[in-house]
Amino acid sequence: MPDMQPAAPQGGTPPKRNAFTRFLDTVEWLGNLLPHPVTLFFLLALSMVLLSGVFGYLGVAVDDPRPVGAAGRSEDGMIRAVSLLSADGVRRIFSGLVTNFTSFAPLGVVLTAMLGIGVAEKSGVLSAAVRGMVLGASKNVVTVVIVFAGVMSNTASELGYVVLIPLAGAVYYSLGRHPLAGMAAAFAGVSGGYSANLLIGTIDPLLAGITEEAARLIDPTYSVTATANYYFMAISVFMVTLVGWAVSTYIVEPKLGAYNKEDADPTVLEGATADPLTRQEKKGLKWAGLAFLGVLALMAITILPSWGVLRDPVTGDAMRSPFFSGFAVWILIFFLAIGWAYGRVVGTVKNDRDVIDGMAQAMTSLGLYLVIIFFAAQFVAFFNWSNIGSITAVKGAQGLQALGLTGPVIFIGFILICCFVNLMIGSASAQWAMTAPIFVPMLMLLGYSPELIQAAYRIGDSTTNIITPMMSYFGLILAWAVRYDKKVGIGTMIAMMLPYSIFFTIIWTIMFFVWVFGFGLPVGPGAPTYYSLG
Repeated sequence: MPDMQPAAPQGGTPPKRNAFTRFLDTVEWLGNLLPHPVTLFFLLALSMVLLSGVFGYLGVAVDDPRPVGAAGRSEDGMIRAVSLLSADGVRRIFSGLVTNFTSFAPLGVVLTAMLGIGVAEKSGVLSAAVRGMVLGASKNVVTVVIVFAGVMSNTASELGYVVLIPLAGAVYYSLGRHPLAGMAAAFAGVSGGYSANLLIGTIDPLLAGITEEAARLIDPTYSVTATANYYFMAISVFMVTLVGWAVSTYIVEPKLGAYNKEDADPTVLEGATADPLTRQEKKGLKWAGLAFLGVLALMAITILPSWGVLRDPVTGDAMRSPFFSGFAVWILIFFLAIGWAYGRVVGTVKNDRDVIDGMAQAMTSLGLYLVIIFFAAQFVAFFNWSNIGSITAVKGAQGLQALGLTGPVIFIGFILICCFVNLMIGSASAQWAMTAPIFVPMLMLLGYSPELIQAAYRIGDSTTNIITPMMSYFGLILAWAVRYDKKVGIGTMIAMMLPYSIFFTIIWTIMFFVWVFGFGLPVGPGAPTYYSLG
């Protein structure tokens, strides 16, 4: 493999390292100290058990801020630490280990959605759609299309990383532009705009399930749907696309300058072309489009009329209804429909066996996810059983109130904390499973809804993905970049992507405040902005 470190200047003098470079080195060093996510959640779960024993022995307790008669509130109005090292605690751990895993909210919805996405990926419809979108764009709008395609590609797991980013480099090279600029634009859309989308993907029910688990530390009946952030994330697609285009056009590409072919691996230039869509693929996409419209029509019939079968059967409400609480089923139907329609035309899905193979392949790819979720579920359950989560939330909220930090400005600090943590923990689900049990109850006690808290988290989680080597695909993208320029190293990549990260963070945060607190708009269907304990 080519050397991925920046080349030293002539004479052997190492390049001068400024304060920011040293900061990034520190972040990388800290990130490398963290164990594997599975080990991390195991240690966190174990620490909850040990800490509960200490807190239980010391009799740690706080006043319950919930009103008298609220679900989960004790008769004496106190929240007490419960020791999991006691005989009752050990019995509860032993008997609840399996149900903690099987009842963990994100598990079922992610598995259900992935069944449909597996069929779509096997059929090739997602790859064809991305290729058609990018290769069909004119030279003047190709950057906009690449960033937009990157944002939209995150509904299909690694499609953007594996297909779009190297494709963008090839497209830019074929247009006589710097291939790294194309890869940077695609990377910014795929990873920097990770949470934004016009469609509901697997990340939405996954985060909603974790948020719901955390919210129930305060309100045991609280429910968060997969569409909780849809309005804000849908409008964010256009913000990320425009900002990504502007940063690419006016900052990144000019800084890279003219491309020197001598810096590249000759083999990559020979293959730096992308095959256009065949006539059969275009026909397949047309049928997939018709299938897409058919699913939309079916969705409309079940929710828009007053007699819609998926409205709330008692109140007739459309927002808080089976339509949204079971939205993972719509994800399954949508991807299954377009995958089947496209696959039948191009010949990649001929019968039910091909459909089953696609579903099975998707399940196979989730092996590590299932292991992580098993231990994450134990950590969340122990955090809840011991009451450490509730005690931490109450104490944290009281501390913020004492400092006068209860207004919307608190979300600036929260987003920045999420940005920083994301530098060291690249997995969106792992980071949220770790931080949601702390921040969701804490900010709920200050009067903000779990849906709003989750939307703010998604900003911080997305914007620093592109500048951390801890992100799981960072090495793959660096390997692609090195093929176009042998001098590229980790520092080069981070410096190239940093402008995107800065502008995404600033503008996305401003948009969050304007959308929520300026215009008073909800972040999703039926999603409240504020939460009341009463």
